[in-house]
Amino acid sequence: MKTVDSDTNLHLGLSEIWLIAGILLAGSAVMLGAFGAHGLKAILSPSALATFEVGVRYQMYHGLAIIALSALVSVVQVTWLNRVAALFVAGCVLFSGSVYLLSITGSKFFGPITPLGGLLMIIGWIMLLFAVVKGKEND
Repeated sequence: MKTVDSDTNLHLGLSEIWLIAGILLAGSAVMLGAFGAHGLKAILSPSALATFEVGVRYQMYHGLAIIALSALVSVVQVTWLNRVAALFVAGCVLFSGSVYLLSITGSKFFGPITPLGGLLMIIGWIMLLFAVVKGKEND
């Protein structure tokens, strides 16, 4: 995916770091889901386990969304795709990470972090909509 135009030296695809991040987020979501279903089932309350599963679900959605961004390089400016990917990664770290810590530790300290992560994911989706509507102009 790391194609470079020799004349302009611009990356023509989604930054490789974001693709790797998407793959790692999706792959680790599978592992965390299995850990939650098998390792935490006997330890956590049903409510805490359900909360943990929400973190896993959102992590998987956004990991796959980051990977899918590469399919949009022909219709959307790559700089916008990279920004969206960055927002999705930061959102996952804050949202899912705080949800995991909240459900495992029970500490309410992590609660205020969760909406910030969710907000970053929402901004990413809005930015993606804007990028698709704007199209490939001036890339």
